[in-house]
Amino acid sequence: MHRLEQKIRAIPDFPKPGIIFRDITPLVGDPRVLKLAIYHLLAPFIDEDISAVAGMEARGFIFGSLAAWELGVPFVPLRKPGKLPHDVHSVCYDLEYGSATLEAHVDAIEDGGQVLLVDDLLATGGTARASCELVERLGASVLALAFVIELDELAGRGQLAGHRVHSLLHY
Repeated sequence: MHRLEQKIRAIPDFPKPGIIFRDITPLVGDPRVLKLAIYHLLAPFIDEDISAVAGMEARGFIFGSLAAWELGVPFVPLRKPGKLPHDVHSVCYDLEYGSATLEAHVDAIEDGGQVLLVDDLLATGGTARASCELVERLGASVLALAFVIELDELAGRGQLAGHRVHSLLHY
């Protein structure tokens, strides 16, 4: 994990004073380290029956699509409203600074499928919890959630009770 951690840049006071932003762009800019990150994200689930990987907008698309490609399964983007052209299911959820919505095509996941949810960061857990609800509305179940980074002090894992959570780096 040391190689991954070396590629996470800490940006103090972004987007506002007192916040330390964990920037993944150096990690995704290094193909060898990015491949290592995908390997470690998938390692606990490699022998599981995964029917799709879903990624949360937007950085979850990077890691999720690569994970889906590696597994040879479909990738399902969980998008902000108005971005998907077909019929969608939506889930609205609260954030610490307001509310948000995620959407997915109604036919994105086969009924009864098992989905691995992937994102770059687990913070307060609101988006991840809403993603679980959206996958379940689509008729599938959440096998597990995988994150590159988890911000432990924000206790997002607590929002995901009953779900397996795998994080590579903890801050």
